Amino acid sequence: QVQLVESGGGLVQPGGSLRLSCAASGFTISGYTMSWYRQAPGKERELVATITGTGTSTIYVDSVKGRFTMSRDNAKNMVFLQMNSLKPEDTAVYYCNKATPRRLWGQGTQVTVSS
Repeated sequence: QVQLVESGGGLVQPGGSLRLSCAASGFTISGYTMSWYRQAPGKERELVATITGTGTSTIYVDSVKGRFTMSRDNAKNMVFLQMNSLKPEDTAVYYCNKATPRRLWGQGTQVTVSS
């Protein structure tokens, strides 16, 4: 009932772009800080980007700064991650997350960057 569902992943060439979407259902995301995480094969889950409830502030891990942009549309109950200039090291399963009041994860969407 209460869930986050990611979509938009796929196979892209280095330098390409993808836009990931996270659709919330069973609750309203308005006012909540939301985040994107990723987990590459054999590696621990990593925080990629965070956006405040109003969408006025975003933070990014250094490795994606200048390439990724997180945004939200509270009216659509969705958050997004625009990924440009993709690199092979961006290959991972990307997860949407809400931390409070109860931590909630999506199922993940696979992003593969390869020639």
